[in-house]
Order: sequence, then C-alpha cells, then structure tokens
Amino acid sequence: MTDNFFNFDKKILELADKAEEMCDFSGIEKKRDYNAAKVLSSFIHNKVSEQCFYGSSGYGYGDIGREVLDKVYAEAFGAEDALVRHNFVSGTHALSTALWGVLRSGDRLLSVTGTPYDTLEEVIGISGKPGNGSLIDYGIIYDQVDLTDEGKPDLEKIFEKSKGAKTAYIQRSRGYSLRPALSIEDIAEICDAAKKANPDIIVMVDNCYGEFVDTKEPTDVGADLIIGSLIKNPGGGIARTGGYIAGRSDLVEQCSYRLTCVGMGKEVGCTLSQNREMFLGFFMAPEIVSNALKTADFAANVFSLLGFESYPLKGEKRSDIITAVKFGNPELLKAFCRGIQKGSPVDSFVTPEPWDMPGYESQVIMAAGAFTMGASIELSADAPIREPYAVWMQGGITYSSGKTGILLAVQEMADNGLIKL
Repeated sequence: MTDNFFNFDKKILELADKAEEMCDFSGIEKKRDYNAAKVLSSFIHNKVSEQCFYGSSGYGYGDIGREVLDKVYAEAFGAEDALVRHNFVSGTHALSTALWGVLRSGDRLLSVTGTPYDTLEEVIGISGKPGNGSLIDYGIIYDQVDLTDEGKPDLEKIFEKSKGAKTAYIQRSRGYSLRPALSIEDIAEICDAAKKANPDIIVMVDNCYGEFVDTKEPTDVGADLIIGSLIKNPGGGIARTGGYIAGRSDLVEQCSYRLTCVGMGKEVGCTLSQNREMFLGFFMAPEIVSNALKTADFAANVFSLLGFESYPLKGEKRSDIITAVKFGNPELLKAFCRGIQKGSPVDSFVTPEPWDMPGYESQVIMAAGAFTMGASIELSADAPIREPYAVWMQGGITYSSGKTGILLAVQEMADNGLIKL
C-alpha cells in the first residue's frame, strides 16, 4: 500500500503487510465464482431484458420487471417464489411482514437462536410499551431456545419446543453478540430437528448479512422462508432501498397480503424506476460480498495482531460478512468508529457520536459514510455503548478502500494514545 495520500505511520503499514500475509482469499474467491455463475444463470433462464428495467406507476399492474425480479431471486436462492420490493424500508420491516404474514392469534413463535436482534424485540412484544401493536398484543405466544454456552444451536431443546409451535425463527447473523454466525450446516441441523418434532412447522430465517457468503442459502437446506435487506448483501451496493422474502410459494403469498392487502398481494405495487438498480445490484452481489469478506478477514487479522479478540477467530468458517472486535473500553470503540468514518468516500469529515437510536435500549454509535444511507454492505461499523464495548464491522464494496478504512481506524486509535504500535 502506498502512503502518498493518508500519511500512515510506518508501523501501521508494516502491520498491514503482516495482516495481509495471514489472509487466504482463495476460498472466498471460489465461492464468489460459484455464486456469480448461479446468479447469471438465473438471469439468463428467466430472460431478463431491458424492458424489465422500466418502472411502473400507480397500481403497478403488469410490471414485467417486478415479476421477473421475483423469479430471478427465487431461482438463485433455491426457493419456489420471492417477494422483492423497494418499499420494504428495512430488513426489520421485511421480517415483520413475514412474521405477520404467517402467524395468527394463538400461534406460538419459537426463536431457536435466543433473543432476536434489538429492533425485532418490539415487533414481537418482548420489549417496548404494551399496546403498541406487537405480535404479543395480538395473541401470538412467544418462546425461545437459548444457544449453548459455545454459541451453537441446542438441537435437543429445539426438538422438544418445536412440538406444537407454528414457526421456528432463526437469526443467522450474530446481532450485537459475540456468538458465531450460523453456518448453512447449523441451519440444516435446526431444520431437521424442528421438522422431525413437527413436520408442519414453518422455519423462517433472518438471512441478513449471510447471502452469498456460502454456496447455498437456507432455503437449499430446509428453511421455508428467508428474509433480508437490499442495502445489505443482495443489493450489491447499488440498490438504494428494499428487501426480499423468498421461500415456499404459499407462504410468500401470505406475506404479500401483509405487505399490500388481502386479495391483491404481489399483483400490485409500482416500482417507480427502481427495477434496474435492484437487478444490477443482485447481479453484482457475489462480487461485492467477496470484497466485504476480504475486508472482514483483513480486519480480524489486524486487530488480532494488536492483541484484541476478534470474531470469528482466525481459521473459523465465516457465515456472514461481519467481524466483531472486543475492545473492552468505550474510548477505543469510539476512536475505531471515528477512523472508519474518516476512511469513507462520503461524509468522511463527520464525527460519529453515540445517540438514542430508535429500537435500541442502549445508545448506539455508527460509522457509515456510504453512498446509500445506512447501507451496511458498504464499509460501516456500529456498536451499542455497553459492555463488553465491542464493535461490529461489516461491508467494503471494494477491498482496497475497505483496507484503507481499517488502517485509518488503527491510526485514529494510535493518534489518541489508546494503543501502542
């Protein structure tokens, strides 16, 4: 790396060289190539054409692009059908739509990976004010199976508690915890355990941060529904908003009734010229995800060399694009985020500060100088200001810029006397 532009300390450049020598990107590149071929095949098979890029207005009847995009996602994800829409405002919105789509009063929702991510707690009703219109307010029963002490699924308890449950909910990524992200093999075992106990159970997976990290998706190994955000992996850094739900066709239809209204479902919804970005982003996604994974590997090696605990550990299989680093000190955490912000192509001059973010119990600090606001496929970092003062870093649409952002974070920490090089 040249130091002509950023004036890095010589020791930081030496650290970067050591960290990069520790990286082995061959596995990432093999999966990238496989997934790129899979996506290209779905484009060709479903006859994507320029006509698909034209948006519709009003009711959106007969929007060819919308219909073909659903088919492309479904085929690439090994699903019967998909609902890909720009008007999903976030991953949590898509997840909420799926939960409301398949659950009815008196049904039991079983989270098999412990307490869900912060923003979903209020949707379920296990936090927030009673009477807000949560699932629990409408008579849905919530139960959970905690992960083992090693952060793995407790298959025996999943088998027992799946009996009589309507839906088994899996959070693939780690959220604000230091447990491992679930591998495709883990998800296959959960599906097997839940369905042996209850063949009718609906297995639903929060797939955020996991798309194209492996060569299979949860729908390839028994999941009935997967849900995610287009400003994460599958949007490829190009889609400016949106989300998807993919899986069994009957369940996707029920979810579509929740997004629009009963009886109309997928047949309505104008696309307002968003189709081209969603197609192009999905096409680029395998390449962009591979860059994010390379950035994540590099970051883990850098901070391991500096003496910090990074997750996943070196040599562990990656199942999402996130690297968590435990600093144990709020000032280190804030300095890291300031450095990431300084390495951003957009708003690099902004100083991130902790704030009361909607849906979170603790103050949260976020570094995200992105072309799309909040896009965590672009290099970003965020953390709640609470013990163990760990940060969760993700993204990097190019490896070279992602690497620079990591080194600027190290430089910020060193400049503030928080680490010794």
